[in-house]
Amino acid sequence: MANIESAGITDVGRKRKGNEDSLFLDDKKGLYIVADGMGGHRAGEIASNLVVESIRDYMAQGNDAAQNSETSLNHPGSLSEESERLLAAIAYANESVYRCSREQKELSGMGSTVSLIFFTGDTFITANVGDSHIYLVHNSGIELLSVIHNVITEQTAINPARAERLGKRFKHMLTRAVGVEASVDADISESQFFKDDQLILCSDGLSDKVSSEEILDVVLREPPGDACQTLINMANDRGGDDNVTVIVLKIISVKTKRGGIRSKFLQFFKYSHQI
Repeated sequence: MANIESAGITDVGRKRKGNEDSLFLDDKKGLYIVADGMGGHRAGEIASNLVVESIRDYMAQGNDAAQNSETSLNHPGSLSEESERLLAAIAYANESVYRCSREQKELSGMGSTVSLIFFTGDTFITANVGDSHIYLVHNSGIELLSVIHNVITEQTAINPARAERLGKRFKHMLTRAVGVEASVDADISESQFFKDDQLILCSDGLSDKVSSEEILDVVLREPPGDACQTLINMANDRGGDDNVTVIVLKIISVKTKRGGIRSKFLQFFKYSHQI
């Protein structure tokens, strides 16, 4: 089990009138969520709020929320029970946003990214759809855990030369989002955690303005609450073109179920599943 210290801030930024980002953090439940909505007017705000609330409520109710869902999981059965539950929560959120957008014309086409972390007894699980980042700080190094679902990133993996010719607007053109279609692919991973590990979730309002190396420097120097505010200030000082949301959490101490000393080998498993 992990003893966690966390903090989170969402900020409208310097250019936007409304905030389409949403966040949720609960150290007791071990659940942390960042969602970045899209759709214009209030649709993005509604979509991101609905994603966060749906996942929060699903995880609180266990599998009861899934009984009314027609969305089924499609995976080979190799995931842990907790990972399957998270995928079901994202499926539930996707169905909620998709249904809402079809029922209200003014919300047609709305959607949201989602990046989340959930702690089990001995592991943490990350899952994401879209381009909201999840970083792991381990042994004074930083690693991107989330899989970025936008045109530029995916094109770079296929054809770097072509990706360089694409305009900047393609960087923000998502290839996956929650609620846009009846089903969605989510990437999910599960790994061990260790004392002093830190995890950062953020919307692209931060990751576009502040590099991973700069994020690393800030979270190594400052406690989570101060680090969040410093990172928000950095993004705003560099233009604040978008809403900015960040959650920083730190593993203060670790107690294994069996009380033994945990191996220093960091196990990491990734999956991508349609839900």
